[in-house]
Formats: sequence, structure tokens, C-alpha cells
Amino acid sequence: MFRITGLPDDKARFQVLSILTGAGYTTKESESFVSSKMRRKLAQVTMLFGYVFNVSIVSALVNVFFSLKEAQVDTFFVGIVVPLLIAALVIRLIRTRFIRKRIDRLFSRIAGKIMKQDKVNTVLLMDYIGHDSIANVILKEVPEPLVGKTLAESRLKQEHGIQVLLVERGGIKIERAKADTVFLPGDRLTVFGTYKEISQVFHAEERFF
Repeated sequence: MFRITGLPDDKARFQVLSILTGAGYTTKESESFVSSKMRRKLAQVTMLFGYVFNVSIVSALVNVFFSLKEAQVDTFFVGIVVPLLIAALVIRLIRTRFIRKRIDRLFSRIAGKIMKQDKVNTVLLMDYIGHDSIANVILKEVPEPLVGKTLAESRLKQEHGIQVLLVERGGIKIERAKADTVFLPGDRLTVFGTYKEISQVFHAEERFF
């Protein structure tokens, strides 16, 4: 779910593990969670799930242990070991390169379909670097102050501290942004700057659901 909201796999995985174990969630990277309303909601659900799951599992194991009779021990261990082996096999398959690639494609396809439902410009936070961010901006419409202007004329870097790094056009061609680049509807931009400025300048919102 966090992957669909635009977080890189490694950061999403680390933060979810941190939430479930209650360790490490105060790191700098947690800002990528609290910056988005949707991610905050997902984090809350994950916290509650982790707490309920831990309590339920511990309680169940304690109750089973005290209710065991000697004749049931073999059956109990078979019932535990077999599911664990199956789970280990599933995890191993998921971590293979072929399966991971297919999962990544699935996530990208789902995220793309969800984002295409929006009628507003969309921003996806990719990473934090100090106080600045790397983000992807999908332009449904070019903001009025940027219409017909080249990148140099827009003065995004001088006035807003925003650097446009890459421009993807038509879903295929990715090129480095140049001084004479003119923004068009449908462009996917990779930009660097403060998250607040990026959202305001491009009139972009995080909308994934």
C-alpha cells in the first residue's frame, strides 16, 4: 500500500517494519510518512494491526501451551512446522528476481490507474535529502504562470528553489530538462526542492485513492 503512494520499496519496507516492531520510527525518513494524509492513515492502521496481531498471537500461543496434553504434542508441532515451512517457501519465492519484477509491474500498473482518475496535478514524494525533496510531478494541466514559458523563463530555481531534473513525455521518452524545455499537459517531471514549494508551484496534490 505504501509503495502505491509513491514511496521507494526500501523505505516503505523499513518504515513498515519499524512501525510493526515499534523501533526506529522516529528516524528522519519517517517524515515521508507524516507528509501525506493518506500515508498517516495507513501508518495508523498498520500500528493498530501490529498491536492487535502481537497480542492475539502471544495470547493464542500461551493458551495452546497450557492446554496441551502429552498426546497432542506431536500434532501440535506438525501443525506449527508445516505452516512455517510453507510461509518460508512463499517468502523465498517472492524475493526471487522474476517474481519481484512482476510485483513491481503490478504496483506500477495499479498506481498508474489510480492516478489517472485524478483531474488535478499529482505529486509523488520519492525521497528526502536534508530539508529538500525529490518528487515526481504529473501535469494534468500546466499551471497558468508556466504556460508557454521555457524552463529558463519560469525562473523556478531562482524564485522557488526548484530544479527540474528530468522530463518524461508520452510515457516513453525521458530526457534531461533544458533551458528551452516548455511544459506540456501529460508531462511527468522529476524535480528537486522543498515539498511545499513543489506542491504550490505546480498546483499539485497527493491523491492516490
